Amino acid sequence: MSAAPKKLAILVAGGPAPGINSVIGAATIRALQNGVDVVGVRDGFKWIMRGDIAHVEALTIDMISRIHFRGGSYIGIARDNPTKDKRHLENTVTSLLRLNVDKLITIGGDDTAYSAMKVEEMAEGRISVVHVPKTIDNDLDLPHGIPTFGYNTARHRGVEIVQSLMVDARTTSRWYYVVSMGRKAGHLAMGIGKAAGATLTLIPEEFPEKVISLSHIVDILVGAIIKRLSYGRTDGVAMLAEGLLEHLDPKDLEILDSIERDAHGNIRLAEVSFGEIVKYNVQERLKEFGIKTTIIAKNIGYELRCADPIPFDMEYTRDLGYCAAQHIINGGNAAMVSMQSGHFVPIQFDEMFDPKTKRTKVRMVDVSSEYYKIARNYMLRLNEGDFEDPHELAKFAATAGVSLDAFREQFHYLIEQDVLYQRSHQKPSSNGKAKKTKKQAKA
Repeated sequence: MSAAPKKLAILVAGGPAPGINSVIGAATIRALQNGVDVVGVRDGFKWIMRGDIAHVEALTIDMISRIHFRGGSYIGIARDNPTKDKRHLENTVTSLLRLNVDKLITIGGDDTAYSAMKVEEMAEGRISVVHVPKTIDNDLDLPHGIPTFGYNTARHRGVEIVQSLMVDARTTSRWYYVVSMGRKAGHLAMGIGKAAGATLTLIPEEFPEKVISLSHIVDILVGAIIKRLSYGRTDGVAMLAEGLLEHLDPKDLEILDSIERDAHGNIRLAEVSFGEIVKYNVQERLKEFGIKTTIIAKNIGYELRCADPIPFDMEYTRDLGYCAAQHIINGGNAAMVSMQSGHFVPIQFDEMFDPKTKRTKVRMVDVSSEYYKIARNYMLRLNEGDFEDPHELAKFAATAGVSLDAFREQFHYLIEQDVLYQRSHQKPSSNGKAKKTKKQAKA
């Protein structure tokens, strides 16, 4: 009696991102065309890490040929983490072997990539594993300029939301503080803020210190409001990366000790009303200057994760799914899929591993890049030039109802460290320092 044919399994873990279904569909079609049966493992590692193999279904071309148009995940998703308990890792491998699986494609972010690495290690050659990088956070360690799938759709939908808020802000003379997803890195907040032309964007990478005080963030925003008011504008939209929250001084946010964490030990940032906390503290600080401003805090993230993918992500993810299946069928193993200059390039798991953190590497926003410097130049916030121009400084001080010396004493600290940090990463320029003009400030 001949042995049953080996199968390819596909599972999705972590949080949703536009384009998941495109990967599932393309990988399934490519494998079936090559005579390899495909099974979809429902809800990530949730069931198989507990030894339950009932939540699995065979995938056919008829079932998945048109799912690439839609957001969400055809086979579900979950954050269950098999790496916390060796028994769960063993159960995962055993479950896949019981299903006659010798090839596994995982779709997920940095936590899922780490789980894929550990499953491959535990399998000891019995199961080949290939990972497809998925996250709207854009923080997996791909070469710079190459996005994780889902990021561009999330940015696109986020920009549509922020554009509407900018019109509403100007119409109603108010500010919006928009907190966007991005647990560790500020790519999504920066991408949305830069594309939409938000008044300013704050990301954790711009702060060289490991611990950020809440008062520092508050004063940046208060300074922006005062500067904006000095030009007769009572509105604005500030983008805040939720990753700022994890860098805040614990003394400022004792509430974090009681916040529930997910299966990977991460704070459930969505449960912390970061925007409301910042809003309250900004309004309290403005009271010191006799300024009253209406501020609305808004989170965006969940409405982006299951959006239908835009054509870029639809095409990109079909390429990734095809290459993942092709690579693993051809004997590839222990690698993450990437497309570089139109060519498939596998990134081996050992290249993704950070020996210091013992985790997969995380890609941060490069604040020394022209990409960031251009974004920063168009933001409305206090800068070095403001404190060198007595006329500008006088306007800000008058708006705040304090003397020039008092304004300098309260706000100059914001740029002192920032200036040193930026200068250390700045290329020589032929036209000297860039100063924000009145026209830019009013934009």
